[in-house]
Amino acid sequence: MHTTALVLFSGGQDSTTCLAYALSRYERVETIAFDYGQRHSVELDARLNVLREIKSAFPQWAARLGEDHLLDLSVLGKVSETSLTRDTEFKMEANGLPNTFVPGRNLLFLTLAAAVAYRRGLQVLVTGVCETDFSGYPDCRDDTMKAMQLALSLGMDQRFLIETPLMWIDKAATWELARDLGGTALVDLIVEHTHTCYLGDRTHRHAWGYGCGECPACALRSKGYAGFSASLNKASLPAG
Repeated sequence: MHTTALVLFSGGQDSTTCLAYALSRYERVETIAFDYGQRHSVELDARLNVLREIKSAFPQWAARLGEDHLLDLSVLGKVSETSLTRDTEFKMEANGLPNTFVPGRNLLFLTLAAAVAYRRGLQVLVTGVCETDFSGYPDCRDDTMKAMQLALSLGMDQRFLIETPLMWIDKAATWELARDLGGTALVDLIVEHTHTCYLGDRTHRHAWGYGCGECPACALRSKGYAGFSASLNKASLPAG
């Protein structure tokens, strides 16, 4: 039986929902993030705010929330020519992938997370990758996660479980999952304190949170929130 988990936690909507998922299931939960030279490095500050707010708003989870880890992965930014690590326009590449794809990012993240989990005695790695809204990223696919789980377990001679709570749901359903896990309080926390915008914009406030409103991450989050809100409104209508 698994009782401990390490959540790959960027401070965005998806990873915050995954953190709530882990806190609702495991006795001890730790978090890990990576500074890889991302343009939206404001997320590294936002994630600390999210952790603080979760401890304050959910005392039942605060006792389970353990150490936070931040690793320097600047080498990834140095070898990546992408719109997440360079000041370039968002676009599709000739190979059919968006230039927001950082090659090897999730593979490195999971490898280092597993190394930390090994040292800390944590059994489960929880990550917010998703095929439904994965924007064409090959390192977000379910097959990739299964392959990584096998490779990490073999390579470290310890059976790791990689959990992907968002793998088969879209952004609207991710908002719904957050509500199911933590009610309106968690939804409000995600809106106010998490960060998703690729441009690092924390000046423009929308119904779904802060962001430029134009980048691919904002567009996806906005669309998902609209779908979530529509389902809430429909559910509140009187029958008949």
